Amino acid sequence: MQVTRMRGALAVGLALGVALSPLAAMASDNKIALVPGGPHPYFAPWEQAAADAQKDFGIASVEYKVPAEWKLELQTELFESLAAQGYAGFGYFPGDAVGVNSTVAELKANDIPAVALGGCAQDPTDTAFCMATDVYQSAYLGTKALIEAMGGTGAVVHLAGLLVDPNTTLRVQAVEKAVAETNGAVTLLQTLGDTDNQEQGDQKINALLAAQKDQIGGMIATGYISSVVAATALKNLGDKKIKLIGIDDDKIVLDGIKDGFVAGTMAQNPYGQGYIGAYAVDLLAEGCTVKADAPFITTPQTAKFIDSGTLLISSANIESYKDDLKKLTGELQASFKDKFLSCP
Repeated sequence: MQVTRMRGALAVGLALGVALSPLAAMASDNKIALVPGGPHPYFAPWEQAAADAQKDFGIASVEYKVPAEWKLELQTELFESLAAQGYAGFGYFPGDAVGVNSTVAELKANDIPAVALGGCAQDPTDTAFCMATDVYQSAYLGTKALIEAMGGTGAVVHLAGLLVDPNTTLRVQAVEKAVAETNGAVTLLQTLGDTDNQEQGDQKINALLAAQKDQIGGMIATGYISSVVAATALKNLGDKKIKLIGIDDDKIVLDGIKDGFVAGTMAQNPYGQGYIGAYAVDLLAEGCTVKADAPFITTPQTAKFIDSGTLLISSANIESYKDDLKKLTGELQASFKDKFLSCP
């Protein structure tokens, strides 16, 4: 990255931001952006979250801005462009957990705060905090729900993401813990890695089912694409014997729940991440600071982690789960400022 060029762009952005700010037109005159690492359906709720946060908190502007591709340099260029347009802070999903940190440091040097949403930057980082799913807890609760759906006995397969990903490691540990708690009534037949990719997921999951479907009592999928592929494969087989718990609320997975091919899926809270993230970035841009004694969770990536919440979607709540997530988000937002920030 060309640091000099970025510093110049940020300096221009600050000058423009001051020159063009409306005079007390809103509760704040800040322009905030929510920036994912690239296009992905997971982040779609950020657009509505941005609009709602702008309205509810009286922020001058909250925009959802997506890089054209999943490339760190494109995310960096977008940060530069938005800073030059006077944006005062960012909520972002890191295009690279380590590589993004030099950009975040430049933002901080120019008094532009950034928070990580949906995924964390690797410490040490100038990112104020990370708000995302507690992946260990989500995978643990998902496996417990799977075991219940299986009647407490049988063999489980874990359809996992990249095995080198620290989040995958946590999910593997969580699944193993839930299985171990059955004292042998449930066994872990296999952990099938690298399935959160369309081509590899299709190949590996369908090959597994072709070879071993009669031995499998249940599958826990801890990746978005893994869940979609598994739900599609079970529907194509016409098999309701194998129980599946997935993750996220893709339409194919939700339709699988309605049709009886999927037992449930672990909802994440991307809407809440975007909504509370925009609220927090605006406060940080107004001069608030993160409390030294804030009740953060420590993870392998960061010592400043906030769990954005998770819940199981099943046939019992498939029509109401979005309301449940909004309620969870409201409760987290209501106490957020007092818990995590010190404000002038």
